[in-house]
Amino acid sequence: MQEILKNELSIEKSRSDRRGVRFEPVKKHATDYLSAQYLRKGAPRLPELSEFDTVRHFTRLSQQNYSLDAQFYPLGSCTMKYNPKAYDTLSVLPGFAGAHPFAPESAVQGTLELAYNLQELLKQITGLSAFTLQPAAGAHGELTGILTARAYHDAHDGKGRTEVIVPDTAHGTNPATANMAGYRVVNIKSASNGCVDKEALKAALSEKTAVVMLTVPNTVGLFEPDIAEIADMVHQVGALLYMDGANFNALIGLAKPADFGVDIMHLNLHKTFAAPHGGGGPGSGPVGAAKHVAPFLPHPMVACENGRYTLQGDYAQSLGKMKAFYGNMAVVIRGYCYLRQFDAATLKDIAENAILNANYVRACLKGKFNAYFDRNCMHECVLTPPDPHATEVHTSDIAKRLLDYGFYAPTIYFPLIVPEALMVEPTETENKDMLDAFVTAMEKIYEEIQTDPQLVKEAPHNQPVKRIDEVSAARNPNLRW
Repeated sequence: MQEILKNELSIEKSRSDRRGVRFEPVKKHATDYLSAQYLRKGAPRLPELSEFDTVRHFTRLSQQNYSLDAQFYPLGSCTMKYNPKAYDTLSVLPGFAGAHPFAPESAVQGTLELAYNLQELLKQITGLSAFTLQPAAGAHGELTGILTARAYHDAHDGKGRTEVIVPDTAHGTNPATANMAGYRVVNIKSASNGCVDKEALKAALSEKTAVVMLTVPNTVGLFEPDIAEIADMVHQVGALLYMDGANFNALIGLAKPADFGVDIMHLNLHKTFAAPHGGGGPGSGPVGAAKHVAPFLPHPMVACENGRYTLQGDYAQSLGKMKAFYGNMAVVIRGYCYLRQFDAATLKDIAENAILNANYVRACLKGKFNAYFDRNCMHECVLTPPDPHATEVHTSDIAKRLLDYGFYAPTIYFPLIVPEALMVEPTETENKDMLDAFVTAMEKIYEEIQTDPQLVKEAPHNQPVKRIDEVSAARNPNLRW
């Protein structure tokens, strides 16, 4: 029986005597259609399986994957939360999914109306004056925002502004985006409380500064308490304040970035607003801007005139297009459904519960896995393990051991300013029972580190794939079977 199960779990299941479908005998040879020089030499090597074996194989593989539908997925800064399945169904309605990208505006009035309404809703919750839905992902939104800033400065004799200031608590895409946009990146270290060091910022600001990019809340899960003062400092030198809104799940309904001086920001519909985030997509990164920057956003944008919705592109100061068509509509639809389902009070509850859950985990694990910055956090807590130099157990070992307990691993080794970081974002959708189960698993791992560290160092033990050579896998990936 064990040999059968071993065989069932193997990759190669093909048997020459098995068949899933019967084909009719060929009436013409392939050479009747193509020249022999374009044909394979010899028969293709295709797997031979019954249909039932094939279904079982892929079903089993799907059950071995971790997924939000089955497990707690505490990926910090990624907001892996449950969203109603109805959104998925609505996003693939034929009228949306079947619309041709070159269809005339008269044929897609419903889609344009939805996009326009979402733009208006995003303006309401951020306080900004305009939004574009063009960007297809968060990083794409960042690039759109920075190029919007460049267009603004170019129109205001700001070609000498060649620098973008980025704190060390920003998302890694922030400095990458600034560099890609042609700016020199000026990194500044955080203060001892994990927030922006105002003295370091003051020293870095100059007439060369184009933009200051802040991730709010930042990657150590903290809100910038002096954000309004920071915005004033940025504006006094003629620069713009860009907010990375990927962590907006902690602010939605609680604060409007425009109120504390943000000029440009992007939002991740695939994090805060109900689209599935895993697997690298799909994504959507709308960009909003304050009134003085809004004319420089990419065109076209959806407008409404006398009840008719149009894609208007006659914006003289616009930086131009950032995408061939207007946004990733499947994700836009999900985000619209999310915001229409909840009222202002519920959105506030969402943010407050996300903050409460993160602080609950932080407080429960204090003394075992301490927060690097021992203070109230926002949407995520960044924990550290017992001293790895003494235990020889590292963050990666703990993450792999969590898999044995049925939990997907949190984000590890990020942010870079936290040694051996474990970044946990419970989100608002997890209940106390699930959080208690996660805390219990972490407490068990802590005890194992003290009593049997080798057990943790050799984890995972009950997964289909055990430890792999991660260095070789990264340097010499096998990309084909």
